[in-house]
Amino acid sequence: MNGAIGVFDSGFGGLTVVSEIFKQLPDEEIVYFGDTAHLPYGTKSRDTITRFSLRIMEFLKKQGVKVIVVACNSASSHAIDALRGRAVIPVVDVINPGARAALRLTKNKKVGIIGTTATIRSKSYEKAISKLDSEIKIFTKSCPLFAPLVEEGWIDKQVTLLIAKEYLGPLKDEKVDTLVLGCTHYPLLKKIITRVMGVNVKLVDSAEETAVEVRRVLNEKNLLRKGGGETVKHKYFVSDDPEKFVSLGRNFIEKEIRNIEKVEL
Repeated sequence: MNGAIGVFDSGFGGLTVVSEIFKQLPDEEIVYFGDTAHLPYGTKSRDTITRFSLRIMEFLKKQGVKVIVVACNSASSHAIDALRGRAVIPVVDVINPGARAALRLTKNKKVGIIGTTATIRSKSYEKAISKLDSEIKIFTKSCPLFAPLVEEGWIDKQVTLLIAKEYLGPLKDEKVDTLVLGCTHYPLLKKIITRVMGVNVKLVDSAEETAVEVRRVLNEKNLLRKGGGETVKHKYFVSDDPEKFVSLGRNFIEKEIRNIEKVEL
């Protein structure tokens, strides 16, 4: 089926999911919505996140997408049930793929989870992991400064390393052997996180795992794009400041961001 994959996030982080979809599903088209007028979602209430997410879903459905990817951990934590309740197409979240990957990778059954304040407060990862294996010991830490540091482009700065040490120290002390990157900004900080946690701690990239899940769902529903020599064209929509989105977006994906439009929902 040649409809596009709809992806949305509060802003830029969901582009890490888009980047992985490009790699794993190169024949698919993407329609991306970044709610840049309302970012970040990580500090907002459940009701507010759900209201914004439902508006975005309806917009993406009008674009004719065949599946919706909630490429935002905060929205996946708070709005996924409401979204699936109103959608007539598959909706993929970022929580469950990451939870399954953590179970697959851990050897000592000690799993760390880092994310935004909203994601950690929701306990979504804890619930998803415990539902699959109640013996897993879970340690969580909100890291609210990570996302703005990524958006500032401070990937390798000393200040970022110092903040990472402050955030991740308690998880290192608990000797977790697997760490879930529970925000789609965080894959850009893999090098610094590994420097702090050590090379033996496995990192679960929620963006990568979500792209795997998208492929599985499309294949299961017989919705994979049928090539045919058509030129793949991606579309990007934002609710504010498209110029900034294009500029910062280069930190998240290797492709040039074209066909971008500002819309008000």
